[in-house]
Amino acid sequence: MTTHTLSLTLLPDNAQRLSNLCGRLNEHIHQIETSLTLKIQQRGNVFHLSGSESAVADAGGLLESLYAATAQGSTLSPNAIHLALQDVRQASSAAVPAAEFLVKTPRTSVKPRGDNQREYVDSIREFDINFGIGPAGTGKTYLAVACAVEALQSEQVHRILLVRPAVEAGEKLGFLPGDLAQKIDPYLRPLYDALYEMLGFEKVSRLIEKNVIEVAPLAYMRGRTLNNSFIILDESQNTTCAQMKMFLTRIGFGSTAVITGDVTQIDLPKGTRSGLVHVIKVLEGVQDISFTYFSAKDVVRHRLVQRIVEAYEAHDRRTVTKLGNQEITQFNESDS
Repeated sequence: MTTHTLSLTLLPDNAQRLSNLCGRLNEHIHQIETSLTLKIQQRGNVFHLSGSESAVADAGGLLESLYAATAQGSTLSPNAIHLALQDVRQASSAAVPAAEFLVKTPRTSVKPRGDNQREYVDSIREFDINFGIGPAGTGKTYLAVACAVEALQSEQVHRILLVRPAVEAGEKLGFLPGDLAQKIDPYLRPLYDALYEMLGFEKVSRLIEKNVIEVAPLAYMRGRTLNNSFIILDESQNTTCAQMKMFLTRIGFGSTAVITGDVTQIDLPKGTRSGLVHVIKVLEGVQDISFTYFSAKDVVRHRLVQRIVEAYEAHDRRTVTKLGNQEITQFNESDS
């Protein structure tokens, strides 16, 4: 492979900004080197890059954009570098201007990262029923909440419903202290957190009081018909087949539903088939229902989360012993 080189001078020559860019003991530079597979040598504000043509071009552009960010007072961190590297790796596939995918909420604009997140947001805006399936940290729930807030603010819907099955790993609700609301609160906390970030604590509290935003366990959906609503079913791998069917048949006119889950983290009792695993097969090929599948490359949390997910995926390919994979195997065998 031909080695390409590039000499890059970052201006103005500012020691504090350069230190911010490079990180403690040059950890940001090493992170870029490892991710893009090239060598970076620095002397003052001059950087010498060597590697493949694409790696050198990507790293050069990344260093310039990161250095420009330091002028705005941004303090760079390994996680910020990780997210910037993800944008670089996906840049070549971004044929549509990124602004068209921005999800605008009152307190922030959420930018989908990568092909799968952009496809996910696009599908949510187009279809009435959408599934986001993949590992933790891929933005499934966060993007769904952002799209719900956007739809509420633009008056496309009149209310938001955030739903979770009250199934827990290793502890029964009946043994937890407090009333039902207090018992289920821990399982709904990630949904609250996303709402607080996008709308603010006080506004969310007011909307919950007015029943414009409702956060509830899945059991509360039985017998209801939900019109002009944006409904999110989170952690849907912990629904039974009957619960999934019940939820999908609650959707009324003018409503959008997003169902998220991870088939490798099923907490149902052994021998109980996951409604998410089942519905993937049942609704395969049904028009106007979208499925977006995420993988380790879509993880937007701490960079170690991506490595952990990749390690588990590699392990699961070698041994089909985990409950989620057993269910998928059994389901496919029983329906073949």
